Amino acid sequence: MAHAGIRSVDGVVDTFRGREGAGFEIRRPFPTPRFERLDPFILLDEMGPTENGPGQARGAPDHPHRGFETVTYLLSGEMDHRDSRGGGGRLVPGDAQWMTAGAGIVHSELPTPRILRDGGRMHGFQLWVNLPATEKMTRPRYQDLRSAAIPAVPTLDGKGRVSVLSGEALGATAATRTHTPILYLHVSLDPAGVVELPVPRGWNAAAYLFRGRASLGAGDDRPAAVSGQLAVLAHDGDAVRLQAGPDGAELLLLAGEPIGEPMVHYGPFVMNTEGQIMEAIADYRAGRMGEIPPELSESA
Repeated sequence: MAHAGIRSVDGVVDTFRGREGAGFEIRRPFPTPRFERLDPFILLDEMGPTENGPGQARGAPDHPHRGFETVTYLLSGEMDHRDSRGGGGRLVPGDAQWMTAGAGIVHSELPTPRILRDGGRMHGFQLWVNLPATEKMTRPRYQDLRSAAIPAVPTLDGKGRVSVLSGEALGATAATRTHTPILYLHVSLDPAGVVELPVPRGWNAAAYLFRGRASLGAGDDRPAAVSGQLAVLAHDGDAVRLQAGPDGAELLLLAGEPIGEPMVHYGPFVMNTEGQIMEAIADYRAGRMGEIPPELSESA
């Protein structure tokens, strides 16, 4: 179905390159000095891709979170999760985990013992999603999405597919339950593949290219983004049109209804006021967010 209101592109932003955790490589589309906020989203990191030899893989040892959600989506490798509530789990390629930190949790995200021993490719994403003020101190929870439970729908032209991690696309609905309306899609397009995807008016939206090249928008002068760039979409339509270049394209499409509240972001804490940030720091230092049991930490 064609949409009359194809969104145009406000701008194309280059990613920031750096390291996080114990030293794993990232590309960060936002926040950057050129583009700080995509309400309700706080941060997006592409982890890798890196080819690791034995003993080289790195992760994120014990660290706290409060006031938001982390969404980890793995394309290659294996990752173990442990937390201060005694929980844990393993992500393999195609899996995702939606963790609501809420009132506070301490957790770790580390390569599995097999990856540490043998090496291998690691590639994935972590998205931070803000919580509204009424939900910031909610009880922590997890939604583990195995690859088989994430709908993957072919595009209408047969030249691609869309994996639906949150929201709806091409007749498929994700199993994820979110605190505010969110669309999170992994779009893979073959050369010259085209797809149009509805995005409600008033939602913020952006597309992060991590392979190939794609043009966005309508008309002959539509701008293109290449791997490692974020295309920030305007609010002038109710759909996004993507067309892959000669080598195909792979991207994440993010869209969400803005929360529209004050936000104070300090390291692993995202709250509404500076006073709440100071309280989060004090609670963490006093051990009120718990700690990962030694036997779980050692087994990771």
